[in-house]
Amino acid sequence: MNDYKRRALELLNTYIKNQGLVKHNLAAGALMKALAHYYGKDEEGDLWELAGLVHDLDWEMTQSEPERHTEPAAEILRSENFPPEVIEAVYRHNFHANHPAPETLMEKALYYTEEATGLIVAAALVLPSKKISDLTVDSVIKRFKERSFARGVDRGLLLEMEDKLGLKVEELIKIALPALQGIHEELGL
Repeated sequence: MNDYKRRALELLNTYIKNQGLVKHNLAAGALMKALAHYYGKDEEGDLWELAGLVHDLDWEMTQSEPERHTEPAAEILRSENFPPEVIEAVYRHNFHANHPAPETLMEKALYYTEEATGLIVAAALVLPSKKISDLTVDSVIKRFKERSFARGVDRGLLLEMEDKLGLKVEELIKIALPALQGIHEELGL
């Protein structure tokens, strides 16, 4: 799996110029690996991480055509012989654009939880230290409840997560925060 991860990082740097977006993908990868552990899927943790790492691989290519988002990424990943489960999770995370809905636990986790990474990063950036290590679960939850904070974060998706994944927002933050703190250097936080 290390070869896939190395190739995923190369692909990110090839197809994404915006370093904030690269960092979002890194954060999603760390979160997905932590979620695999949470759900007792440790043997699939590397696959889950890969799905997070490359989920927005084509964002810059498709941002003017959001209905196409994930189609080029799936093609790129197929051409690179990535595992089918990763390709499918990436493809389905834009299911509102007439793609099939997420079905597997990994697909649902990617779709419903990636928004948490943006919330956590935004919460760190407003701290005087701008260090993710200074964040607490309570401070992130407080920011989650402030509708005017990090407006780009789809809170509705995070609230739907409870029905779809049996995971409350506070539980997700308890999983996500240490995962992102573990890659603080890569995130520049």
